[in-house]
Order: sequence, then C-alpha cells, then structure tokens
Amino acid sequence: MNSRTIANGILRAIGIVLGILLFVYFLYIIQSVIVYIIIAGILSLIARPIILFLRRKLKFPNTIAVIFTMALMLGLLTGLIVMFIPLVAEQGKSLSLLEVDKLQQNVQQIFSQTTAYFSSKGIDVLSELKEVDFMSQFKEIPNLLNSVLGAVGSLSVGLFSVLFISFFFMKDSQLLKKGVMTIIPNETEGRFSKSLETINDLLSRYFIGLLFQITILFVLYTIILLSFDIQNGVVIAFLCALLNLIPYVGPMIGAVIMFVLSMTSNIGLDFQTQILSTSLWIMFWYLIAQFIDNFVSQPLIFSKTTKSHPLEIFLIIIIGGLLFGVVGMITAIPLYTALKVILKEFLSDNKIVKSITKDI
Repeated sequence: MNSRTIANGILRAIGIVLGILLFVYFLYIIQSVIVYIIIAGILSLIARPIILFLRRKLKFPNTIAVIFTMALMLGLLTGLIVMFIPLVAEQGKSLSLLEVDKLQQNVQQIFSQTTAYFSSKGIDVLSELKEVDFMSQFKEIPNLLNSVLGAVGSLSVGLFSVLFISFFFMKDSQLLKKGVMTIIPNETEGRFSKSLETINDLLSRYFIGLLFQITILFVLYTIILLSFDIQNGVVIAFLCALLNLIPYVGPMIGAVIMFVLSMTSNIGLDFQTQILSTSLWIMFWYLIAQFIDNFVSQPLIFSKTTKSHPLEIFLIIIIGGLLFGVVGMITAIPLYTALKVILKEFLSDNKIVKSITKDI
C-alpha cells in the first residue's frame, strides 16, 4: 500500500466525517421545520379515521373530506380558546403588571398563615424561611410576560406551517410514506411499505386513545374542583389534564399546581379549617382520579391501541426517561410501537421478537 492510497483513504474518511457533521448541523438549523413536520404527521394520524369515515361512509371526495376534517379540528381548537380565554385572563390578572402588589400580598398571606399553623403544632421547619425575600422574584414577572407575548408571532408562523403541511399529509396519506421509501433499498420496499401501513394504523389509534385519556382526566378534575367551588376550576383542570401527556412526572407537577391554586383561590378564609382542609380533600380526590387513570383508563386504552402489555409500556416509558429525559418519556410508546412493527416484519423468526409482537 503506497502513500497515495493511504492519503486518499484519509481524505475520504475526513470527507465522510465532514459530510456527517454538516448534515447534523443542517438538521440543527432546520429543527423547527422538523418539529412542524412531526406535529403535522401526528395531526394527520389523528384525523385519518375521520377522513376515512367521511370518504367511505358518507362518500365525500377526498379533498372535501380533508377540508371538512381540518375545519372540524380548527373549530374545536377555536372553541377551546374562546371558552378558556376569559377564564385564563381572570386567573392571570394577579400576574399582570398592575396586580404584582396584590399577588405579593396574597402570597405573603399564605406564607404567614402556613408558618403560624406549623408553629402552633410545634413544627419549626419554616422558621428559617422567614428571612428569605420571596417577593423580589415577582419583579421579573412582567419581563417574563413580555417574552411570552414576543413569542406569539413565531407561534403564529408555526401554526400556519403546521396547518399547511397537515393539509397535504391528510390529502395524500402516501406523501410521507413516499418520502421515506426514497431512502429504502429496493429489495426491502415491499416489506417496509407493509410495516408503515401497520404503524400508521397503530399510531393513529394510540393518539386518539391519548385524547380519550386526557378528556377523561379533564372531566374528573373539573368535577373535583367545581365541587369545592374553586375559582377557574375548568382552566386548572385543563392544564393538569394536559400535563398527563408527560408520563408519571406530569401528574406530580399537576398535583402541585392544583394544590397551590386551590389554596390561593380561598385566600381570606381561615387557613387551618378551610384553606388547608379543602386543598387536602382536593388532593385526596385527585389521587383517586389518578388511580382510575393508572389502573383503568391507561391499561385499557394503551393495551388496545398499541397492542402492548401494561408492564411492557411501564418499562419502556421508564427506559425512555432514563435515556432522553422528559422527551424520551413522551415519545417512548409511539417509537417502541413502530420498532415492534418493523422487527416483526424483518425478524419474525426471532424468539424474542415473536414474544413481544404476538398481538400485532
């Protein structure tokens, strides 16, 4: 082997590494576009059963079915916004610039009542916190709100992009599939095409099941909060239900939010007999709702939609969380479902693959 051959090999390796780095950098630059495509793909999967129903049962032309479905989804989104904006605005008054002083007084009052209650019980764990200046942190709230408002413009661009991409994904269900098939070797195109069809069906049912799960929790949370006359209970229930999209971690965050907001909704009442007792009862019923979700709704919905055992789902979510954090926990189930389908198609004779894909 002469020096020229070695030099050519080194240059080729450097070129490959540089190409990979440039490709990764390119993906990093267009990450927002990739996110738009992923969201549009999820929306098209959710809309797929509606479009098929309109086409097959009601004999709608494909384009009309897509337009009707998108109008329906936009109508639901608009309805939610119209319903929640007044409640969110009322809840957010205390966070506006003109209400910072009132918010400080409310938080200070809760803090003082909490300290007095635990002190009366001989518990002195909060005494060291009396000197902490919590109120100074609220001075940053107006800046935070300005940043949020500044992001509205980019969100509107993102919404338009997602809707535009979703329309074509819904109109041509094979569009994304064709794009994927262009990078698949010819000899495996047939088997991979079959896998994609199965993945589409399973993921479509999974995302619809996820919507059912969130809806059930939203109804349960709303009943709990309205039963205790909590101000803006519908908004709080909606936020806490959405947090359940993050497995295991989301419900814990939701519990903290519900507990704190239920306490601030009763400011001015006696802390021990009314504020604390009401919040504890709400937490009790919140745990009951979580019990129903974890042992009834989730196993029933996910086992039917992803064809996976509840224990299997639990382990996959934990592994996804350990590897990639919150994003891994959220994406673990759909990615695992897709992987199972592909493994069954290409490694159907493997004993382990047979075991985990026997229900697909």
